[in-house]
Amino acid sequence: MNAKADNFAIQIRFATKDDAPAIASVLHDSFIEYESLYTPEAFAATTPTSDQVRNRLGEGPAWVVTSNGAIVGTVSVVDRAAELYIRGMAVLPSARGLGIGELLLRVIETFASRHGKNRLVLSTTPFLARAIRLYENAGFRASGEGPDDLLGTPLITMIRILE
Repeated sequence: MNAKADNFAIQIRFATKDDAPAIASVLHDSFIEYESLYTPEAFAATTPTSDQVRNRLGEGPAWVVTSNGAIVGTVSVVDRAAELYIRGMAVLPSARGLGIGELLLRVIETFASRHGKNRLVLSTTPFLARAIRLYENAGFRASGEGPDDLLGTPLITMIRILE
């Protein structure tokens, strides 16, 4: 998928194992401003190392967003029977506000539909208000389903039923 936002030529593609260092960097740089709100263990889980990212790529597909050749965003999913669990969604602060999050969610929805999935599930922290607004605008709703905690950091689980 290709899009253009101001001076950013945006492309979305499947991630490869060679992208692992850049994905780890994007995750770290996207969440570092919130580090003090996480427990150290939860921050480490949210910002995996390159090796951990490589391992995650074996658990389900991931996508990267490139702008002018550099990775500026990412997301991955894990197949759970009739649903996809969305994790590791991040956009660099310098690329926020360009609609990248919405594009990534559309890519996931298309992927889910093509693979017969009828539910999307994600967990986020209550202090990521901008992300929560993005998810709500995309049709996700808070659920009483867990998990409600990531290694001592509170979580909100959100669900979207696909038509």
